[in-house]
Amino acid sequence: MPELTELASLSESERRTCLALGIESVRADDALNAAALGELAARDALAHAGLAARDLGALIVVEPRAPETLLSSEATRLQHLLGAERAVTFTVGGLGCVSVTPALLAARGLLCADPELGDVLVVHGSKPAAAGRYRHPVTVNGDGGQALLLSRDATAGTAGTGPGPGPHRSAPVRLLDIAQETNGEHWDLFHVAYRDRPTSEWREECRDVSTYSFRLAMEGRGRLSGLLDGLLERNGLKPGDVRGYVSQNLSAAGFTFTEESLGIRILPVCRDNLRRYGHLGPNDVFLNLWTAIERGELAEGDHAVLINVSPVAAWSVLLAEIGPQEERAQ
Repeated sequence: MPELTELASLSESERRTCLALGIESVRADDALNAAALGELAARDALAHAGLAARDLGALIVVEPRAPETLLSSEATRLQHLLGAERAVTFTVGGLGCVSVTPALLAARGLLCADPELGDVLVVHGSKPAAAGRYRHPVTVNGDGGQALLLSRDATAGTAGTGPGPGPHRSAPVRLLDIAQETNGEHWDLFHVAYRDRPTSEWREECRDVSTYSFRLAMEGRGRLSGLLDGLLERNGLKPGDVRGYVSQNLSAAGFTFTEESLGIRILPVCRDNLRRYGHLGPNDVFLNLWTAIERGELAEGDHAVLINVSPVAAWSVLLAEIGPQEERAQ
């Protein structure tokens, strides 16, 4: 990342950490905010599915880390822009990268509770909260939008667009099971002080780097191991039944730590997307899943596990089954 603006302002140790993350580039466009990225992805997903926004049963927006204004509703703004007047609309968030998990839990709950409810669209636009893109000592943030269309009949797919990767689309993926845990002890481990400060002075700070690098890492190892074991046991699966594991894109060292902690191999697509796009917040795991499908790393009938971690702290694992793939031109 030699062209990263804030590199010159970093200390030597911070600079070394940043350059060792394994990120070579990020996509960025200051003309597009998080809402615009989410809208572009939502329109692309609806167009690909041949679905009119007015027929959506629900619209769930994974909230941005830094809303454009206070008191206003970015979720209902998106509802209005899309023309999803009849959709049950709300936001979820507060868990950083893991925030996509409660969005999916909410979508599943709505679909199960109301047999008459139409498809659910989950949308997120990813932009860094602070002025800089480097989050010491974690990652470098890029920009991107993603929309996930969820349906009872397993015909829904996803689309991503914006300056980040896109569009990525897929044939059906079945979400079989979801597990999540949190620990509020670390609620403010990373934070941005913003009151009475211009946005150019916003800086994301880590309260205690050693807590993130060691204590939280060790807790995460145990949490993820327990979540993964329970997920597989509930679904009658053994580790060998999982074709591929994907994780969020933070750093090359993070992938290695996850692999060694859980005794798994993360699909190569994760490292490729990390190098190309950096970190896209809650969008990472589904970007990696769908890119793996496009590249043939996952095929019809395969099981995949999506692993997500956030330093707030939160952990989640999702079990997915790959459905029949669309025919592609040879």
